Amino acid sequence: MSFENDLFAPEKPAEPLAEKLRPKSVEEVVGQRHLLAPGKPLALAIAAGQVHSMILWGPPGVGKTTLARLLAGTFDAEFIPLSAVFSGVKDIRAAMEQAEQYQLRGRKTILFVDEVHRFNKSQQDAFLPFVESGLVTFIGATTENPSFEVNAALLSRAQVYVLKALTDAELGELVQRALACFPDLTATDDAIAVWTGYADGDARRMLNLIEQSAHAAHASQISAIDAAFLENALSLNARRFDKGGDAFYDQISALHKSVRGSSPDGAVYWLTRMLDGGADPRYLARRIVRMAWEDIGLADPRAAQITLDAAETYERLGSPEGELALAQAVIYLAIAPKSNAGYNAYNLARALINKDKSRPVPEHLRNAPTKLMKELGYGKLYRYAHDEPEAYAAGETYLPEGLEDTVFYEPVPRGLEAKIADKLRHLAELDAAWHERNG
Repeated sequence: MSFENDLFAPEKPAEPLAEKLRPKSVEEVVGQRHLLAPGKPLALAIAAGQVHSMILWGPPGVGKTTLARLLAGTFDAEFIPLSAVFSGVKDIRAAMEQAEQYQLRGRKTILFVDEVHRFNKSQQDAFLPFVESGLVTFIGATTENPSFEVNAALLSRAQVYVLKALTDAELGELVQRALACFPDLTATDDAIAVWTGYADGDARRMLNLIEQSAHAAHASQISAIDAAFLENALSLNARRFDKGGDAFYDQISALHKSVRGSSPDGAVYWLTRMLDGGADPRYLARRIVRMAWEDIGLADPRAAQITLDAAETYERLGSPEGELALAQAVIYLAIAPKSNAGYNAYNLARALINKDKSRPVPEHLRNAPTKLMKELGYGKLYRYAHDEPEAYAAGETYLPEGLEDTVFYEPVPRGLEAKIADKLRHLAELDAAWHERNG
């Protein structure tokens, strides 16, 4: 190459820190000891020299891609990566043709599919014949629950391994490796705590943050990085929160179960975690109103009103002021008496109606706005409750024929429903007395 060409050749971009520190062997991997420690599943597979199809399920930045690449190297296999974000059936076919060429040369192939959950069912089905024939060993990576996002046929042919977010100690080990790449810089313990805290278990996120910190320190001509510098120099993102994935539904589940379990501390913690992570407060408000009807119900009807008021308060005030109303609403729900009697009654009624025949309305309950309808007896034997003792028509039936004794609603002995139960028992006694008098 001539001097002139060399002079004007584009400068090769610097290798990102996360790529520079990518482990070169399985032994260098930080974290995932439940899979890689001696005697653990992947360690045993490596020791046996037997690679198998698998799905690596875990949050971002925990080493799914790295582990797949290392396995390919460990088993001396060719590595074909696909991303479900950018690939389609055409790319799958091209990858299989490449694998066939490797096979002709006596080489095994590991096909790695990142974000496999983004492929639709037909795209996932396209892998099956090649996995079954042994042309490729399939390794999929996903942040979503494979039970919901990977079709059953593919799932049955792959072992699912759950990868965990890195602990603070594991992230701390990575910090030391990263700082070794910047020998002119040091970091205080509080700076390291900021990096590991905002990483939230995501190694890639933390390494990118350290790299940004190093560039900012060099630009500011400082050699010691502390928490105050990081706060001033960097715009730190909120903690990990996937608004449409498993993290979202897991945290909603934790919030709902904390309310149901009468834990105000748990309820306010999970609500705050979700707000801090970027969940839509309006969505949370809707879910909180639902909790009032599902888990408190008529044991404390004030709960529904408080949640509706909290939702309206948020609409008027917005964030962050309106979030206080949501927090107090979940605290109230947690400490309120619990009843799912209304929820169960509705579900029982729906289940019966879905499978039952279409029963006619009893004649005494029918409306009779015309002469003909009156002549047919519509409404003739109806007893007006307000004209009866205690405003209750004892012995009257309001369900279709054949369902007269069906019970959907059974109040619990808590809160207001305890009084409702007392009233229903009294009305049942009036019914029994009426039937005794009238045969």
